[in-house]
Amino acid sequence: MQKTIFTLLFISLHLVIYPQQGRKTIDMDHSWQFARGTHKDAINPNFDDSGWQTVNVPHDWSIQGRYNRNNLTGRGGGYLPSGDGWYRKSFTLPESDKGKKVLIEFDGIMANSEVYINGELLGIWPYGYTSFLYDMTGHIRFGENEANILTVRANNIDQPASRWYTGAGIYRHVRMIVKDPVHIAHRGVFVTTPKVSKSRATVNAAIQIDNTTDRNRSVTVHSSIIDKEGKTVRTASSTQRIGAKASQLVEQNLQVNDPLLWDTKDPHMYQMITRVLDGKTLLDEQVTDFGIRSIRYNATKGFFLNDQPLKMYGACMHHDGGGVGAAVPSAVWEYRFNKLKEAGINAIRVAHNPMAPEFYDMCDRMGILVMNENFDTWEYAKNAHDYHLYFNEWWERDTRAMVLRDRNHPSIVLYSVGNEIRDNLNNEDGFRKYKQQQDLIHELDSTRPVTMALFRPNSSGVYKNGFADMMDVVGQNYRPGELLEAHRQNPDRIVIGTENIHDLESYLTLRDHEFMCGQFLWTGFDYLGENVWPRISFGTALFDKTGGWNREGLLRKAWWGSEPTVSVVRRSDNAGAGEWVHDWTPLDPVAYDEAFLEIYTNAEEVELFLNDESVGVFKRPDNHAPIPVKVNYRKGELRAEARTGEKVVATDVQRTAGFPYKIVLTPHKTTIGNDWEDVSIVRAVIVDEDSVRCPNAFHLIEFNVEGAGELIATDSGDQYGHEPYISKERSAHMGECVAIIRANQDEGTIKITARAEGIEGIASAEIRVE
Repeated sequence: MQKTIFTLLFISLHLVIYPQQGRKTIDMDHSWQFARGTHKDAINPNFDDSGWQTVNVPHDWSIQGRYNRNNLTGRGGGYLPSGDGWYRKSFTLPESDKGKKVLIEFDGIMANSEVYINGELLGIWPYGYTSFLYDMTGHIRFGENEANILTVRANNIDQPASRWYTGAGIYRHVRMIVKDPVHIAHRGVFVTTPKVSKSRATVNAAIQIDNTTDRNRSVTVHSSIIDKEGKTVRTASSTQRIGAKASQLVEQNLQVNDPLLWDTKDPHMYQMITRVLDGKTLLDEQVTDFGIRSIRYNATKGFFLNDQPLKMYGACMHHDGGGVGAAVPSAVWEYRFNKLKEAGINAIRVAHNPMAPEFYDMCDRMGILVMNENFDTWEYAKNAHDYHLYFNEWWERDTRAMVLRDRNHPSIVLYSVGNEIRDNLNNEDGFRKYKQQQDLIHELDSTRPVTMALFRPNSSGVYKNGFADMMDVVGQNYRPGELLEAHRQNPDRIVIGTENIHDLESYLTLRDHEFMCGQFLWTGFDYLGENVWPRISFGTALFDKTGGWNREGLLRKAWWGSEPTVSVVRRSDNAGAGEWVHDWTPLDPVAYDEAFLEIYTNAEEVELFLNDESVGVFKRPDNHAPIPVKVNYRKGELRAEARTGEKVVATDVQRTAGFPYKIVLTPHKTTIGNDWEDVSIVRAVIVDEDSVRCPNAFHLIEFNVEGAGELIATDSGDQYGHEPYISKERSAHMGECVAIIRANQDEGTIKITARAEGIEGIASAEIRVE
């Protein structure tokens, strides 16, 4: 590959009229035929699939199944079903596309995929989290009467294969791309911002052009920077001769005056529009979203964003969305990210695999920093059928795919090449396996450092054998005291807590040490799997699967949140027994005598009242520890008033609930579009006559949806809940559950109703579709 750097040339691309479009991107999400089981005959283009189910993708068929203790996925997979799944889709392409490149791109297939076109194998891809693309050009039949058959196998037969829920099937988006033979390479635009200040920024565009023809071609490459208002900020143009069957890397530097910088509070985004022209004929065009920002890491001062010190207040997140499984609409991520931000979270570690592209798009738009991680295991097996079977042959392709796909996201500030790797890191082979990944990432993206989440480093010897000093950033899971000692031993080490529990020691480790870049809590949301039957989800997160506050979230809001806050939680059973709950309605009030409380606040002091009588005034400790209080339970109202400077800045009021009286429905969005990515999460809460939530109500709630939408899933925060998610019924947990609604028409109104036996009346809510 040749490399040429061109200087800036100002032009007005808006004045150019292109006679044709060189690239077509065709949505391939709709109208697939699907069947579970092994159907190798389906590879044959003439196979009759009329008896199969018609589905749209993204499609996770495992989440549609039933929980069973004997399911082979086991505790890691959440006891949901596994097996073989086959998909087929018919499509045509016009004769006018003959001579162009025809590509098929999958954002992710879980797992061990096989893809065929017209009976010919395009390829296999074991890792279900990788996005990949195949060239179908040589196998396509052109013409309106010539059907092409795309066949996909998603093989999840061998289990257990994961320590958490994976999903199954074509669970991310699919698209077909038709390109001119001279085109921008796949993932061929890399936008960086090597120089950034408030007054001026340099934007570098590295553009790889492929010429797949058998003759030399001369093309013009145009780049335009577009701001959020649609205004062209800067343009560049250069002409390049590309040899036959060759690739050319073109670099263009564009200066932006008074740039709007991307940061966690104001995540301003730009677009780079890249066009390749032959004269006035448009051969190809690509739009790349990017942000203008700088990052740096310092062993003494920690992490800097745009030359300002910033602690990463992070949470780890698995890829499932609760009741929707692994096929997660963007609106679910948006909902979850807003909840995380309420708790003070500004960073996410993807655990422990690349997410769907829309996940990173949402992080970009919402100003959330990301640690992007590729693997949970290398050669050491954590499960009999996990990635250790493929690491040696596939690590390079999977890591390359992750970096090339994700490197334009301003939200990504750090790469990780492994989580709690159990391979021997005290020998040459262990050093090699880490360094080969770090070196590859540096080659593909030199703008971000690399880490990994070390597992018991004192036992593995990595702080003494030179391994840790090979890492750009030293990341460690848990045991924060060891990480502090590692930095004391070598103050040149840049350190970060890659996985931490919700305890005071971990909090103080970050708060009191300037050199700590950040921490990532385990976890942000409860996730499916990694628990022992009858539990089906992991449950020590900031939020439950539906976005309900856990005790850990209320505590974290007091530690990391930016708004004044106070919360009072109690042990659910008498005399300090049971779980932490956020209510004043014990299950057995007769036996509940002594309430053990904890108060979480970021104010100077809290006064606690029980039925308007002061229990006492409690100062916030210097170490910000929870404030323990014991009170004798009395029915009525428990109120906490948080004060700073003698002014009440936050309150928390809990009242004893009476008998269940009605259901209240609250959509998290009252307007949605007719788009797979857009949903509204409707929370159903059982309340008494005074609208107090009834935490001891576990009624079976029946949802009905009419009008311009449909019910796609129900869910609750119950870790023991075995009810199917694709159902209009869901038992309330602690008085609550949710229904997830999607539009199926372009406009209109969706009416949701909810009823439960033993509760009078029918609750209703409406959502507009626009």
